[in-house]
Amino acid sequence: MAFAFNCSEEDRNESLSKVNDLPWEGDVNSIPNALRLKNPVADPKAKKGGKIRIYSHQFPKSLNYYLDQFTTTARIFTSLYEPLTGYHPLTLETIPHLARDWKISPDKKKFTFYLDPNARWSDGKSVTADDVIFTYDTIMNPKNGTAVFRVSLSRFLKPVKLDDLTVVFEAKEVHWNNFNDVASSIFILPKHHFEGKDFNKENMEFPVVSGPYKITEVKKNRYIKLERRGDWWQRAYPFNEGRNNFDQIVYKVYNEEAVALQAFKKGDIDIYPVYSAFVWVEEAKGDAFDKNWIAKQRIFNLKPIGFQGWAMNSRRSIFSDKRVREAMNLLVDRKLMIDKLAYGEYDPTNSYYPDFYLGGEKNPNQPTEFSIEKARKLLAEAGWKPNKEGILEKDGKPFQFSILDRDKKTEKYFTVFLEKAKEVGIRASIDTLDLAAWSERVDKYDFDMTWAAWGSGVFKDPESQWLSKYANEEGQPNLPGLKISEVDKLIEKQKTEFSVSARNEIIKQIDRIVYKEYPYVLLWHLPSTRLLYWQKYGVPNLPLGKYGDESFSSDYWWYDEEKDKKLSEALSKKEKFTDYEAVVRWK
Repeated sequence: MAFAFNCSEEDRNESLSKVNDLPWEGDVNSIPNALRLKNPVADPKAKKGGKIRIYSHQFPKSLNYYLDQFTTTARIFTSLYEPLTGYHPLTLETIPHLARDWKISPDKKKFTFYLDPNARWSDGKSVTADDVIFTYDTIMNPKNGTAVFRVSLSRFLKPVKLDDLTVVFEAKEVHWNNFNDVASSIFILPKHHFEGKDFNKENMEFPVVSGPYKITEVKKNRYIKLERRGDWWQRAYPFNEGRNNFDQIVYKVYNEEAVALQAFKKGDIDIYPVYSAFVWVEEAKGDAFDKNWIAKQRIFNLKPIGFQGWAMNSRRSIFSDKRVREAMNLLVDRKLMIDKLAYGEYDPTNSYYPDFYLGGEKNPNQPTEFSIEKARKLLAEAGWKPNKEGILEKDGKPFQFSILDRDKKTEKYFTVFLEKAKEVGIRASIDTLDLAAWSERVDKYDFDMTWAAWGSGVFKDPESQWLSKYANEEGQPNLPGLKISEVDKLIEKQKTEFSVSARNEIIKQIDRIVYKEYPYVLLWHLPSTRLLYWQKYGVPNLPLGKYGDESFSSDYWWYDEEKDKKLSEALSKKEKFTDYEAVVRWK
C-alpha cells in the first residue's frame, strides 16, 4: 500500500500479499438467472486488492453471531457464513444465495429450498440439506445461548430433508415473516465441523466457512483480520462483480473513542463512522479535512432508523407504575440536551418506528415536554411523597435507583437528568461497565435503567420487542418487560397480513399504545450517516447504496492504488486533494 502515516502493530513486519482468484470450473448455465445480472449498486470500475481498517469500539466477547449480536460480530460472521437467500439491493426482492430456487405452498406454510449445487465449504465439501437442518437444531437447542433466534424458528416444525440439496421448512401457523425467518435471517453452519462440540464455546475460531472471507488472525483486545477467499464458490457469479473487493479487512479495537479518533487521524484506521455530535462538529476539522485528505461526508439514503433511549425495567417495583415512567420522561430536557450537548445535530424521537414519519406523514404521538411540576404531580399520584429531607418515599422506602451504562461519554446526558431528578427528591447513581459486563447484566434484566439502542429493518416485526411472553425470557429485546394485552392482540393480527402497507398501519397502532406506556425515555435520532474516511478508496456513486449503512463500505468500496499515490503526494507537499460531495442524498 502506497500510503501510511504510521506503522501500527497490525502492520508491523507485514506486507499484504495479493489474493489470487482461482479459476472457476463450474457450468455457467448452473448460475441462477437473478445472479447472472449485474449488481446495480456495485461499480464496474471496482478492483480487487488492498485492505481497509475499520474501527470497533469494543473487542467482541464472541465472533459467533448466534451467541452475541454485537455490531462487529455481525459484520464478521456474515462475511464467513451465508443465508439461503438475499435481497436485491434496490427492489428488495428475494434473490438466490445458498439456495438457487425455492417454492412456497399455496397455504403459505411450507417452504421448499433447492440448494445451489455449486455451494461449497472452504474445505471443499458441499453445502447440503444436512447443514441446514443442523443449523436449525443448533439454534433450537435450549442449552445454547441462541434465545434471540429461537423466537422466530419456534414457529416451525423441524425441517425435512428430501435429498442432499433439497430441504423443506413447514411453519406451524401462517406468518408474513416465516419465509424471511428461514431464508434470509439464519446463516447456515457446517455440520461436519460443529457437530459434537459445545456450541457455546465456539467463539473465535471458524476454520470452515462458506462466505467470501475467512479469519486469519485474532489478537484479543487489539484486532481481528479477515482475508478474502480466492476460492469462494460464488466468485464468478456476475452479480458479485464489484463486491467483496478488499483482500484484507481489519477490525481494529479501541475502547476509548478519543484514542480511536486520534488513530484514525494518524492513518491507523481508514474509515470512521461518527456517532458523536461532538466529534463531528469539534474534532473532525483541521488540515486533513480542509485539504480534503480526509472526506467528511453526510449521507442520506433510505436505511431503516431504529430508536435509542433509557429502558426502565418494569419488572422492578420502582418502575412498575406507568405514572413513574412518564414522570422520568418529563424530567428529561431533550431540547437542552440536543442543543447544548449535541450541537443541534439530532431530531427528538417520538416513536419507536421513527422512519415511518420521515416522508412527511404526521406523527400522532405527542412529544413529551420537559416539566418538573408535571413530573412531581405524577409521582405524588403514584404514592411517592417527600420526607423531611425532601427525598421521595413510598411505604417507607426511598426513591432511589441505579443507571447501568456502558459508555463514559454518555454520562453527561444522565448527569443533566439526575440534576432535575434530584430537584423532585429522587436519588440515582450511574454504574458504568464495559460492554461484556453490561451485556451479561442486561441479558438477565439485572438493571433499573439502562441506555439501549435498537436498529430497525425495512420489514418491521414487533414480536420479540413487545410480545408479553418474551418479557421474562432472558436475552430478549423486551428490556422494559412490557406486557400489554392489546399490543399482544395487534401483534397476532399483523402476523397474517402480507400487505406491507396494511401491516405497517397495524404497527403504527402498536407504536401509539406502547408510546403512552413510557417503557423508555426516548431520546433522539439521526436521519443520515456521518462518515469520515481517507481518500484512497474508490467509492460508488451512492456511497452506502439505497438502504445501507457504513458496513456497505467493506462490501462495495475498493482500494484505488493510483488515488492512494496521489494522496501520498498531496500529503508530502501539504497540498489540497480532490474535492468530494460533502452531502450525498439518495435520488
